[in-house]
Amino acid sequence: MRRISIAVVAAVTLGTALPAAPATADGTTGASAGLARCAAGVCHFDVPPGTYDVRLELGGADASSTSVTGETRRSLLPETPVPAGERVVRAFTVNVRTPEGEPTGPDGTPGLDLRIGGSAPALAAIRVTPARHAREIFLVGDSTVCDQPGDPYSGWGQQLPQYFRKGVSVANYADSGESTVSYLGNPRLWATVRPLIRRGDPVLVQLAHNDKTTDEATYRANLETLVAGVRERGGQPVLVTPIVRRWFNADGTLNNGTALLVNGLGVDHPAVVRSVAAARDVPLIDLTAKTKELVESLGVEASKALYLTAEARDNTHTSVRGAARYARLVRDELVTRHLVPRGSVRVG
Repeated sequence: MRRISIAVVAAVTLGTALPAAPATADGTTGASAGLARCAAGVCHFDVPPGTYDVRLELGGADASSTSVTGETRRSLLPETPVPAGERVVRAFTVNVRTPEGEPTGPDGTPGLDLRIGGSAPALAAIRVTPARHAREIFLVGDSTVCDQPGDPYSGWGQQLPQYFRKGVSVANYADSGESTVSYLGNPRLWATVRPLIRRGDPVLVQLAHNDKTTDEATYRANLETLVAGVRERGGQPVLVTPIVRRWFNADGTLNNGTALLVNGLGVDHPAVVRSVAAARDVPLIDLTAKTKELVESLGVEASKALYLTAEARDNTHTSVRGAARYARLVRDELVTRHLVPRGSVRVG
C-alpha cells in the first residue's frame, strides 16, 4: 500500500510542472496527458492491439527507484535508481494483444496497463506511441514460459521483456499445459501466432514438459512442423530445450529422467530438440544444459529459491527470481547467436 501511494504523489507532484498536451487519435500522448492517465500506481492507455514504444522520465526531488510491469504481470523495466534531484529517461517496446496474457486465458483489460512499482517510485512523465520499426520476438511454449496470471508463479518469457530496450518487443504466446500436439491443434495457439510472424522475427519454441505421452516420431514431426511454419512466414525459428525440473539425486546431480525431461515412453526431449535443430539448421538455445549447470552449482538448498519449492512444493515452475535468472540466460543466447542486436539489450 505504501509503494502505491508514493507512486501517485510522484506522478501528481512532478506532472503539474509539465506543459499540457492533448492525446491524439493514434494513441500518441504528450507528457502531462500521459500522467493524466495514471492513478493509484497504474497508467492506462486506450490503444488497440499492436506494438507500442513507451518513453518514461523517472526521478524527482528525492532519491527514487522505479520499476514497470505491464498487462499480465510482464516485467518491462527493471528497478531503476535515480539520485535525488535528477531525471533519467528510459524506453521500451511493448506488445498489446487480446487475451493479454495466456492465449487461452481471460481477455484482460482492453488497452495497455502499466504498473509503476519499485522501492521508491517516481514517474515524472510518460509517453506512448505506436512502434514503427520494432522487432518482435515470439514465444511458443508452456507454463514454464508463459505470462503467469498469479503470484508467486512466473514464466521466463514473462521476465524476458525487461532485458530489451526500445525497438525489441516480446510477444509471449506460451500457454499453460500445452504440448507440441495441443499447441498445433488449438486454433487459439499456432493458427493464431503463425499469421502474425513477419520477416526476420525470431520465434522461440520451448515445448516438452507436457509431451509426457508423445512418442519420439510424433514429437520430432511436430517440432519440424513448427520450424517449417515459421520459415514459410519469413521468420527465424529458434528451438529451445526445456528448463530442468528441480529433482536431485543423492549425489547432488539432477535426476536423468524426471529432471531432464525424459518421458514415460523413454523419449529424451532435449536430445530430440537438439537433433532437429542440427538436422534443420535451426539456431538452438540449450536451456536444459544451462539451467542444469546453474541448478547443480547452487545445490539442493540454494536452488529452491529459483522454483516454488517452499511456496507450493513445486519443483517445475519458477519463482519471479528463477524466471528472471532463466530469462537472462535466454537473452544472452539471443545476443551470442546474433538473433537480436547487442545494442538492443538492457544489461543487468
